[in-house]
Amino acid sequence: MQEDSVLLVDKPAGITSFGVVARVRRKLSQQLGKKAKVGHTGTLDPFATGLMIIVTGKECRNASLYSKLDKVYEANIRLGQTSSTGDPEGDITDVSDLVPTLDDVNEALSGFVGEIQQQPPMYSAIKINGQRAYKLARQGEVVEMPFRTVTVFSLELMDYTYPDIKIRVHVSSGTYIRTLAQDIGLALGTGAYCNVLRRTKIADFSIDDSVPTSDYEN
Repeated sequence: MQEDSVLLVDKPAGITSFGVVARVRRKLSQQLGKKAKVGHTGTLDPFATGLMIIVTGKECRNASLYSKLDKVYEANIRLGQTSSTGDPEGDITDVSDLVPTLDDVNEALSGFVGEIQQQPPMYSAIKINGQRAYKLARQGEVVEMPFRTVTVFSLELMDYTYPDIKIRVHVSSGTYIRTLAQDIGLALGTGAYCNVLRRTKIADFSIDDSVPTSDYEN
């Protein structure tokens, strides 16, 4: 591991993106014999797994360039329920026992390809009046999240076995897959949340070329 590097790391579920950065910083600092400069180029939610681009040393100045790249995810959408956070970590509420047909699912998914409007989740790192939205939400404040235009380049149905829809989706930077899952649930009239999420590509960077986070643990 060099002082000025671009590292591809496979984040496991259950730790934060900042936890990954901390592990890399600790390992590199030990190698260099001084405190290393380490940053990330876009977070993954704690429940999510997959590719993170970690930058070190002088490469940290390029972090914003990497963060703007498009991304590919594989996700599982659980129908019939909603989550207060859009993921497994929130309060889960039963909504509907309606079972959509495969045709229903394909039709709903087709409506989310191209430029779409998204309202990011309250539990996100977006800043509202200088504060992270998730911090305000945890304090019980109702945060009105502004809509944004994002692009879904492709949306592939990998499997549908009720209540689970597995998709592979290629999206622009700034797209929230949790929100996409919720919106698909609304389109189907069943409610939904994202209970599994894995990032497999960031532009031409692939998860196949990454190393596990455990490689950076002492």
